[in-house]
Amino acid sequence: MASLELLKITGFKDKNYQSQIGDPYSVMINPSSIKLNRSVEYNAQMPKDSSAPNLKFKGMPAEKLNFDIVIDCTGIVDGKRITMSKEIGTLEKIVYTYNGNIHRPNYVKVQWGDISFNGVLTSFNTSYTLFKPDGSPLRAKVSLAFDSFISAKERKQREKKSSPDMTHIINVVQGDSLPNLCYKVWNSTDYYVQVAAFNNLNKFRHLKGGEQLIFPPIEKESKV
Repeated sequence: MASLELLKITGFKDKNYQSQIGDPYSVMINPSSIKLNRSVEYNAQMPKDSSAPNLKFKGMPAEKLNFDIVIDCTGIVDGKRITMSKEIGTLEKIVYTYNGNIHRPNYVKVQWGDISFNGVLTSFNTSYTLFKPDGSPLRAKVSLAFDSFISAKERKQREKKSSPDMTHIINVVQGDSLPNLCYKVWNSTDYYVQVAAFNNLNKFRHLKGGEQLIFPPIEKESKV
């Protein structure tokens, strides 16, 4: 019989998630559900003589991960973990407490089954639901929310941009045409006339192999 795998939260002091801080925090009871939010943002532009807006891609905000965990210090779940303040403190130290060495809270990795989420804590809410006669808490529900975080280097590798707001230098292969190269760079053939003018070309159908062409940033849809 397979052993129960518990959700783990690990703290790191670096944005590349290489330098782990202490041991991971293993939840006492796995969450009943996990919510992963993803979204895409667009700028709505109304073209002339059109009744519908043109949605121009703006960006992809950070993914968001949300879930609740239960900390049970009655001794029923785990007879060794019976002090609420210690349990909350251990979790806080990993995800919430300011780390003076990096001048911010830790970067964290959430892992459970196929889920592996790198990010930073954005919300830590605790609801105490069961108490001893003296008022000491025995059980709590902790609601955690994280935003994804990846280093600039990794983001660049993931995106593999062919962005219109970047300059591209292309090595021409014999038989290339400017419209085809524009399509490779921007997924559009619309700008080959402007690129030809920028590079002082008098032809664009058959280019000379071995030369380099500059594909400048596109500032507007109608300009290069």
